[in-house]
Amino acid sequence: MALVSSKEMFEKAYKGGYAIGAFNVNNMEIVQGITEAAKEVDAPLILQVSKGARAYANHTYLIKLVEAAVIETGLPICLHLDHGDTFELCKSCIDGGFTSVMIDASSKPFEENVELTRRVVEYAHDHGVVVEAELGALAGIEDDVNVSAEDSHYTRPEEVEEFVSRTGCDSLAIAIGTSHGAYKFKPEQCTPNEKGILVPPPLRFDILHEVEKNLPNFPIVLHGSSSVPQDYVKMVNENGGAMPGAIGVPEDQLREAARSAVCKINIDSDLRLAMTGTIRKFFREHPDKFDPREYLKPARANIHELVKHKLVDVLGCAGHAHELSNG
Repeated sequence: MALVSSKEMFEKAYKGGYAIGAFNVNNMEIVQGITEAAKEVDAPLILQVSKGARAYANHTYLIKLVEAAVIETGLPICLHLDHGDTFELCKSCIDGGFTSVMIDASSKPFEENVELTRRVVEYAHDHGVVVEAELGALAGIEDDVNVSAEDSHYTRPEEVEEFVSRTGCDSLAIAIGTSHGAYKFKPEQCTPNEKGILVPPPLRFDILHEVEKNLPNFPIVLHGSSSVPQDYVKMVNENGGAMPGAIGVPEDQLREAARSAVCKINIDSDLRLAMTGTIRKFFREHPDKFDPREYLKPARANIHELVKHKLVDVLGCAGHAHELSNG
């Protein structure tokens, strides 16, 4: 068993009308919660490591945790660099055993984006690694990615065919209204439903379908796709936190996207909320406790349940791991 690339995953996901979950990992409990849930429902996985995660946990520790998950679960797992911002960072991950990297030059002018992406693609393909690129810029904050609403912009469908052709990238992240972080939409952008819950504006499926038409059979990626479960937001706020107005992407819209050309959907903030809410609640109920194992165990369990729900009900990829070769 070995780490796999996302190439076969995306081919089957595109044909099958589902998406692969790409979950960000930072420590052992997060890796365990995600991968044990995927094993339970037979789902293929992409585990993502950001530049910030590498700085926090160290490249070697993270890659060994993911390799351990492959051994323990027997699942096809792709190890992906999320939001690589330089050739050097991408090269370091390729040389260090990653099977997929993202080069995010979306903040640069089109020609500079093409040039940097093509350079990463050439090196990655020479080493059997696949590359995700990005056109369009998502607003929000995630680790070292910080894009203001003023600087964000939707992907231009008329540019995607030229970009993919000139760069040779293997998948493309697009901007259709998702956003990084737990505060994806301002309350004034949303409409209250019959229960008084704020519903954000719909994703730009018109852009997605234009991209799909211009890039037939090509895998598309959605970043910033956490749904920010309100039960976990409430758990955080009721146990000493302060997260007013945290709003995410509705899960029914993500499921609709997964039925089209979207083959990879990124989820990070939901994991953080599940872990933080659980730990805050534990400390309020057990102020005498100090053993990390006692509060990390329920946090890991809630990540497990959250990921299981995503794999089955949102992404639709449960039951498809056994269809993939395992390296």
